[in-house]
Amino acid sequence: MNILVIDAQGGGIGRQLVSAIKKNFPGQLVTAVGTNSAAASAMLKAGADEAATGENAVKVCCRRADLIIGPVGIVIADSLLGEITPAMAVAVGQSNAKRILIPINHCDNYIVGVPDLSMAKLIDGVIKEIGLHIRQAEGLLV
Repeated sequence: MNILVIDAQGGGIGRQLVSAIKKNFPGQLVTAVGTNSAAASAMLKAGADEAATGENAVKVCCRRADLIIGPVGIVIADSLLGEITPAMAVAVGQSNAKRILIPINHCDNYIVGVPDLSMAKLIDGVIKEIGLHIRQAEGLLV
């Protein structure tokens, strides 16, 4: 399974995601794409198998991914302080991959009805969801 993690700004969320994914699912391929080099570098240092930077990397990697993971802003044009271009948001939204989005309530986006959980609890939820998708892909869940 090809797991794509997308992050922006300093890559802090992506770094935590990559680290947790590699710890819990060491055999899975994790591709990291940062909207900038700092985000990509942070995710690569956290253990991503490969990393790239920028709009075209998002577009190409979304076509190859089985799962796309990142803050909810990756599907909203001009979010994350403007680092998500309209083309990036479209690439994520039109991908055939399953998307696991983290409800981060900032950058002028607020998701009503979602409790304000710690990042650790949000990442735990991501790990559980990835496990479900992996078991389903391996035919262990119907």
